Amino acid sequence: MIETDILIIGAGPTGLFTVFEAGLLKLKCHIIDALPQPGGQLSELYPKKPIFDIPGYPSVLAGDLVDNLMDQIKQFQPGFTLNEKAETIEKLEDGSFIVTTDKGTKHACKAVAIAGGLGSFEPRKPLIEDIEFYEEKGVEYFVKNPELFRNKKIVIAGGGDSALDWSIFLSNVASEVTLIHRRNEFRGALDSVEKVQELKHAGKINLITPAEVVGLNGAEHLDSIDIEENGAHRNIKTDYFIPLFGLSPKLGAIANWGLEIEKNAIKVNNALDYQTNIEGIYAIGDVNTYPGKLKLILCGFHEATLMCQSVYNRLNPGKKYVLKYTTVSGVDGFDGTRKEAEKAVVKSID
Repeated sequence: MIETDILIIGAGPTGLFTVFEAGLLKLKCHIIDALPQPGGQLSELYPKKPIFDIPGYPSVLAGDLVDNLMDQIKQFQPGFTLNEKAETIEKLEDGSFIVTTDKGTKHACKAVAIAGGLGSFEPRKPLIEDIEFYEEKGVEYFVKNPELFRNKKIVIAGGGDSALDWSIFLSNVASEVTLIHRRNEFRGALDSVEKVQELKHAGKINLITPAEVVGLNGAEHLDSIDIEENGAHRNIKTDYFIPLFGLSPKLGAIANWGLEIEKNAIKVNNALDYQTNIEGIYAIGDVNTYPGKLKLILCGFHEATLMCQSVYNRLNPGKKYVLKYTTVSGVDGFDGTRKEAEKAVVKSID
């Protein structure tokens, strides 16, 4: 049983920043996310795309923002349950909760913060016959462990940042990398497109465009794929097929928790603390809805801040928290570290 003060469902930017705000209040956090790494959409869909509306950053790459958030919360030592989905919730008599994932991992917490963005992300699967049979037998929708592909032949399909970036990375891991896209043009970061071009000329990536994977073969494990290229069919030997066509957001099992749902979003009380209709369960970021809601990262940061104050008051009835600016109070981490501004000195000037 994993125990924590606040259980955060969703490791996107709002969920990550919640750890910091909770840490200032001496509240411990643990995060569940269905993806294999923190960052949500920022890490999985557009890590190299710039974001222009984060205060203090005229421009910041999505992946860099995730790295900065992870560095910011490091001293508060959050726990992570990754590559698992929150499945069931049980509210105990004392007002605490037990949340169990689809893989059976149990979490005991005093409050739940649903920060799942647009919901748990599921891969968009290509319409290929028998593809479910080959899942985890040669078909992988995420690169969870690059070493799985060490010295193997792999085929990646897709035309965005994920397909480009993983083709580049795995060109130094796999024995053979083939990138297939149904168009000649790729929609990704310019430096990634140029790097794939270089690796193609160097013979480290086989590029097949315009083409499409139309069939999978193998008795117990994938051993080859059928592709259609310019109206002609051919077969390619491979150990793994990785289709990277983006993610489809779904509220998933959370929709069955008895929460008030409106158009696939969770209704909250925005006049106070972003609490749902169930006391102790909050929803922050893109997953919630209320009058005037804006689905922006900076709004999620604001919601996370007020939510943490509410959790503190709920867990410490009658104890008043005096808000102090971090420039004055500094930041004490759970790991013993301290960040603070330099103290003023009293000294005469000759």
